[in-house]
Amino acid sequence: MEKIEVIMEGKGLSVGYRGKQGRVVHTQLDFRLYKGELTCLLGANGVGKSTLLRTLSVSQPLLDGRLELLGKPVGDYSVSQRSRLVGVVLTDKTQAGGLTVYELVALGRQPHTGFFGRLDRHDREMIDYALDAVGISGKAASYVGQLSDGERQKAMIAKVLVQECPLILLDEPTAFLDVVSRIEIMALLHRLAVEEGKAILMSTHDVEQALVLSDRLWLLTGSHGLECGVTEDVILAGRMDDLFGSRSHVCFDLTHGVFSPEVKGKGRVYLHASDEVLRHWTQNALNRQGYFCMKLTDPDEYPQLEVRSSRQLIFRTRNSISECVSFEELFKILDK
Repeated sequence: MEKIEVIMEGKGLSVGYRGKQGRVVHTQLDFRLYKGELTCLLGANGVGKSTLLRTLSVSQPLLDGRLELLGKPVGDYSVSQRSRLVGVVLTDKTQAGGLTVYELVALGRQPHTGFFGRLDRHDREMIDYALDAVGISGKAASYVGQLSDGERQKAMIAKVLVQECPLILLDEPTAFLDVVSRIEIMALLHRLAVEEGKAILMSTHDVEQALVLSDRLWLLTGSHGLECGVTEDVILAGRMDDLFGSRSHVCFDLTHGVFSPEVKGKGRVYLHASDEVLRHWTQNALNRQGYFCMKLTDPDEYPQLEVRSSRQLIFRTRNSISECVSFEELFKILDK
């Protein structure tokens, strides 16, 4: 098996803030970022994801430990050298409404164009390529201020692409986007990692898409620090349950890869459904009403719900049988 190239590695890293008002946020962090992989950083608000990303981008000094980029300590690189190796996209919306998309993306060539910033043939080819790669070639002449949030994020990713960096760091790149744009951006980043051979690390709260598209997960918590691994290894090891800590009232659904509210309250129902789609949405409805769904139990111990279709729901108790033609009708029976 071909050895995967390590782009960045941290050993015993401590991150936080220096000075009289400084504080240590995390200590003893160990990790690797690999060429050709999309890694998603997950964690609760305020746990230190942005602090970690700023440290990795060297915009904030590390407190202790060793951080290597392509096998060398990051401190051995000049600012100019790092600008060719690490690209960064922050959460903040760019204030570049007066620039065209082409002009904004062209700024990403600055590490390669020298003092005067003149674009040669290769520079222009790279800009055209990046615009095409993220799917906004048709917007090249548009002003940034005219773009949707999703288009603006694609333009910022194109700007990083033209830097020709092996490592790209993104802090919540889908934070202000609708669901379709979030999926598009995540799929784009995964494709760029694979096709361009880049190591891409992004923080996100979009857990569902992260579990589908990320090659590796970094889980950052106050209690366990940073836990890293291939996505499926992390999920099946049960690590997602610790992501939001003991204060959380949500549970991770291992079957569907989503977090849902903890079910407490009215009772239990034995659920039988003719297929997995019906089972999933029926369980969703019953959980919302405060009922925990049982797969196997004594038929006489709990009420039973048999779902043959969305228009045929048969609810049985010890004393009665009711056939419903909708969930609305079922809810009325449950509330009696």
